[in-house]
Amino acid sequence: MKRKGILIVVSGFSGTGKGTLMKELVRTYDNYALSVSMTTRKPRPGEEEGKEYFFVSEEEFIKKVREDGLVEYANYCGNFYGTPREYVERQLEKGKDVILEIEIQGALKVREKFPTALLMFVMPPNAAELKKRLEGRGTESEAVIAERISRAAVEAEGIEKYDFLVINDNLEECTARMHALVQAAHSMPVRNPELIDEMRRQLEALR
Repeated sequence: MKRKGILIVVSGFSGTGKGTLMKELVRTYDNYALSVSMTTRKPRPGEEEGKEYFFVSEEEFIKKVREDGLVEYANYCGNFYGTPREYVERQLEKGKDVILEIEIQGALKVREKFPTALLMFVMPPNAAELKKRLEGRGTESEAVIAERISRAAVEAEGIEKYDFLVINDNLEECTARMHALVQAAHSMPVRNPELIDEMRRQLEALR
């Protein structure tokens, strides 16, 4: 029986290294696909259509929402961001494990539409390390860093709704740990209804 992919939702505080972790997971293992989001914001220098994002007008985005063509969407800093449903479902049918890197509000919307989605929350070893990583970027002011830490405190209130916590203390170890959790999730009964039904059918035939 062909194994169907799992929709993996990854969230975490700004500065935990989510993006780097996702790229390492895709680079190290061959069964993952990173979902490409759709956005109404303008492309930044170096960004490519279909690679970083699908760039669309606000009218196109709203049309997609009305057609139920997005798994989830949100308005962030005046721009819309969303996950195209067609791409996700196509990859899952191919057996690929699809990774969505989104915020908590979006993650819970995904769980409503995809009850078997796997929700993973990435955390730093401690709050001091989080602040150190944000400062280490060298791209943000003290005010922005303080705002991100304040936002993290709010986001921390929803962590219990996730299936797994992943502490990102060492990139290589964290990548392997996350992959192991995904593989274990494939064996959970909730994600194998066809296998269970087939076993029951065979057992009934033998009675």
